[in-house]
Amino acid sequence: MIVSVEQVNFHHLRYFWAVARDGNLTRTAARLRVAQSALSAQIRLLEDQLGEALFAREGRRLALTEAGTIALAYADEIFTAGGELVATLARGRRREQVLRVGAVATLSRNFQESFITPLLAEPDVRLCLEAGALDDLLVRLQAHALDVVLANRPPVREPERRLRCRRIAHQPVSIVGARRRKAFRFPASLANEPMIVPGPESDIRSAFDALCEQRGVRVRVLAEVDDMATMRLLARDAHALTLVPSVVVRDELRSGVLHEHCVVPELFESFYAITIARTFPHPLLRSLLVRDEDELLAMAPRGRARAVSRRR
Repeated sequence: MIVSVEQVNFHHLRYFWAVARDGNLTRTAARLRVAQSALSAQIRLLEDQLGEALFAREGRRLALTEAGTIALAYADEIFTAGGELVATLARGRRREQVLRVGAVATLSRNFQESFITPLLAEPDVRLCLEAGALDDLLVRLQAHALDVVLANRPPVREPERRLRCRRIAHQPVSIVGARRRKAFRFPASLANEPMIVPGPESDIRSAFDALCEQRGVRVRVLAEVDDMATMRLLARDAHALTLVPSVVVRDELRSGVLHEHCVVPELFESFYAITIARTFPHPLLRSLLVRDEDELLAMAPRGRARAVSRRR
């Protein structure tokens, strides 16, 4: 049976798409607030229209058939384009332009400010800033609820997610603290010194631990901190050596509250901008993503754009 595009029920296709992406009929029904039987019936109607089975049951889970895999690829294109269409037209109806930026909760607030600074002087621009876990932010990015996600590690590469990731800056990591009378020598001066370090999930921490192991140095961890804003406060007030990218404490370094004892050799933090492939890229992003990294890592003055900050 030949099916024309007019015969394809896109309401049924959206239900199939939701179940295929979620992988669980019961969970999808609860999320969409529809009865599981009704959801199954909608998918069966779509299978009847297409003349192909889209799912095969394997025990308690649903597995895509070959036809289901093909249908999912097309559904991804259709509903991603639809979300982009709605977001683009909604943006065009507003007198002001809105840029929605997500940032992982552990990312330096100073870096986030430097990233958006060129737009702060624009009178008709509104910035929405949202902090959260990387996976949650990427879900919102794919749903066109965010325009860009800032992170300090690249996402796991998955072809179906259609993500684009570019490194926009990287910088050395330093050891900072109060000024000392004795000259600081790396790594000898670290021996048995209390230190504030990033948490064990941090790429910086992993690389630092490996470096200490290689150099035969044992440090005494006073605190493990994931949040860079908290690390900045502890570096300033705890009177302990702190392993931190200098951008996090650049105000304290400039004012002399903290002193950079050394730049840790071969240790860097990278900053990434993650977007989704779009037919119509957000116009405000272009100028932000082509800047030199020295500008991104420098403090710039505040402007007039309105910013709304949310933590998820």
